[in-house]
Amino acid sequence: MAELQIGDTAPDFELPRDGGGTMSLQSLRGRPVVLYAYPKDDTSGCTAQAIDFTRLKPDFEQAGVTVVGISPDSVKKHDKFKQKHELGIDLIADEDKSVLAALDVWKEKSMYGRKYMGVERSTFLIDKDGKIARIWRKVSVPGHAEEVLEAARALS
Repeated sequence: MAELQIGDTAPDFELPRDGGGTMSLQSLRGRPVVLYAYPKDDTSGCTAQAIDFTRLKPDFEQAGVTVVGISPDSVKKHDKFKQKHELGIDLIADEDKSVLAALDVWKEKSMYGRKYMGVERSTFLIDKDGKIARIWRKVSVPGHAEEVLEAARALS
């Protein structure tokens, strides 16, 4: 599968979401979306990233932008993660990793010489028509949410 590029249509999805129900990209059309893929609930980097996006949620809302996190964790894990850290952003569960694969963020990774499959921390800024406006791959968490907010403000 070819890596997504700026200008491509973001892959649509309908996935289970925290708190119950489902969320689809189609249902968010008409406003920009920040879709950020992260490896695992309640790990240090993923927690810091979710807290940063939650802290800036009012600024994203003022810019008319929805922030959604996606990981292979279950809805049950998402709910615990949100409650434990008082997160205010939406989280969706891609347990079969089909959307993560379509985003080309389900990758072979390596730690301490051991190879395994996991999520490459990435963020996609999707415009109101469902086209990818910006892509950040291999994200470093510190300052990232602020950078995404600036790009989102420029888009809206």
